[in-house]
Amino acid sequence: MKIGRTLAYGALALIAIGGLGACMAFSSNGARKSGNENVPEPMKAVDLDRYLGHWHEFARYENRFERGCEAVTANYARREDGLVSVINGCHQGGLSGPYRSSEGRAKIVPGSNNAKLKVSFFGPFYVGDYWILDHADDYSWSIVGEPTGRYLWILTRDRKPSAEMRRMLMERTRALGYDVTMLRETQHR
Repeated sequence: MKIGRTLAYGALALIAIGGLGACMAFSSNGARKSGNENVPEPMKAVDLDRYLGHWHEFARYENRFERGCEAVTANYARREDGLVSVINGCHQGGLSGPYRSSEGRAKIVPGSNNAKLKVSFFGPFYVGDYWILDHADDYSWSIVGEPTGRYLWILTRDRKPSAEMRRMLMERTRALGYDVTMLRETQHR
């Protein structure tokens, strides 16, 4: 019974949040649409110790895994086995909706200056690319994508970044070649 319940919770978490590699946009005919046909390689090396910690999702490309999610957060921490713990959470159905979270793990891609990770939320069955395309020198924000250009997140340390930071993040995202009109800003309390 416990195994069945664990699998059911795991499947629910995968469907409800889906983790990092699941941001999908669709064209008018329902096909998956890329917001960037020429995704750049990550711009800077990442100091993993400075990147770890608590992040708020400022904006994302809408996706089926986060549909209905607000107040989205991501928490990263080192694990004893050398991997990175990833806990994504959100309030489902709106700011006052129930809190849901999903825990996964990430592995640094060798030779990537810590800017590329492989993330799994459900064992070896689902592994997604997580590319830290750009980040602030002080690690106050980051722009995260993956090679297809279909998935994009903008993360900040502040729950509600200033108007000036919001404009700057949109401009940096546009400069990376992304269609910023596809971005959906995340609500936070």
